[in-house]
Amino acid sequence: MRRVVSLFLPTFPTDRLRRLWSGPAAGRAPENGATVDLPLVLLGREKNRRVVVAADGLARGQGLRVGMAAARATAAVAELDVEEHDPAADAEALERLALWVLERFSPIVAVDGTDGIVVDSKGADHLHGGEAAMLKSLVGRFAVAGISARAAVADTWGAAHALARHGAEPVFVAPPKHGAAILKPLPVEALRLSSETSEALRDLGFSTIGDLSNTPRAPLALRFGEALTRRIDQAVGRRSEPIEPLRPAESIVASRNFAEPIGAAETIARHLGKLVVTLCAELEEKGLGVRRLDLLCRRVDDRIEAVRVSTARPVRDVGRLTRLLCDRIETIAPGFGIEKMTLVATLAEPLAPTQKLASLTDEILPDVASLVDVIANRVGEERLYRLAPVESDVPERSVRRIPPLAPETGESWRRDWPRPARLLRRPEPIETLALLPDHPPASFTWRGVRRRVRAADGPERIFGEWWKRDEELSAVRDYFQVEAEDGERFWIFRSGDGEAMETGSQRWFLHGLFG
Repeated sequence: MRRVVSLFLPTFPTDRLRRLWSGPAAGRAPENGATVDLPLVLLGREKNRRVVVAADGLARGQGLRVGMAAARATAAVAELDVEEHDPAADAEALERLALWVLERFSPIVAVDGTDGIVVDSKGADHLHGGEAAMLKSLVGRFAVAGISARAAVADTWGAAHALARHGAEPVFVAPPKHGAAILKPLPVEALRLSSETSEALRDLGFSTIGDLSNTPRAPLALRFGEALTRRIDQAVGRRSEPIEPLRPAESIVASRNFAEPIGAAETIARHLGKLVVTLCAELEEKGLGVRRLDLLCRRVDDRIEAVRVSTARPVRDVGRLTRLLCDRIETIAPGFGIEKMTLVATLAEPLAPTQKLASLTDEILPDVASLVDVIANRVGEERLYRLAPVESDVPERSVRRIPPLAPETGESWRRDWPRPARLLRRPEPIETLALLPDHPPASFTWRGVRRRVRAADGPERIFGEWWKRDEELSAVRDYFQVEAEDGERFWIFRSGDGEAMETGSQRWFLHGLFG
């Protein structure tokens, strides 16, 4: 089932300017060097008037709004940053943001007006932990970049657009097959109508989409034209609205049109193989290998079915890429037939010829890249990783996830004290019986099971990293390796030195299990 994500950037033009000035922590630097946040508005021309066309959160908090006369805005706020509206620069920046989403989240992404991005999330949400997790990730990443965003997912572009602007705080997940009822409380402006049409509807007493749905369609079409009824039908799913995917200017593309629509999996696979040959030939001419490949199948009803595959390293092997794509053919719903197939190398990197075997005596090292690609495209790239050491004495900070085939980092774990085979995601509290300050516990209870300690080694004292947080200036942990009567071995620690409360809570925790 098709699901559409709408990203709404309520203060995008002003966010863009603040990023240009000083990054996510926006502000102007006066002569004395201090950074001061001032309300920011963009001024443009509406017919013969100078009006506010965009305002950031600070400006809106002081009563400024879009459409307000420029003279009134500057008079209302004494200290106000005023910039000229640059629609071309805004459109270019919004397209760059859409391309960023295209590369990381879904193969079907487009710009939605002047303040939004629309994404067809079918087949992509499970790779990011589900729809809610994907929306939170999108909004969070935009926030890190200093851009305010709200997001909603629904069955149609029109519904997602409306909910992102009038229902998301900051995210909203509409249930599948939600129908028109979810849109009825929303204002008429949510239907992507012109400002003149919205104002005319309000003058006639129509304030919500529900008011319009209870009105005969013929008078509405006669008074406001076909645009109003079309927007209503698109929002509730009675009329299709294809998303024309954005495509990077430098991307390598291979496409094929069909005189007769195709739909059988075998036919799709045959033509897919021919497209891969064409694409790889062009990649070879440019000395590139593909890292992310999108297959876009345009159906006769103007809907696009998309398949995305990724590789751990740059690849232009025809057989390998064809297998990866053919494994995903079952996810394509051809409907009444596919009339065009397009293969896009969304992400490509340099790939130079390599010498695989220098002599007859060289050892042939196994190449697991193909296996990694197959698994990653089935379970998701982010779920396939390996662990790498990080220079830190604090156990939970001494490890990080890296891609399976990433080069060695050059770091190594310390070997003077053994570490458990399994480190818990978070230390878990345990009940203990121990003599303070230096003795290990005689017994402990973990997850409801009491264990008597037969042998113990320690303590190993680990100090807090005071240069990261002030709270760790005097914090310590005392770690012990303990063996229970049944032979199980655990890694436990006491928070604190056993005497001074400023060093820790003096509570005990279990942090890992030895093999």
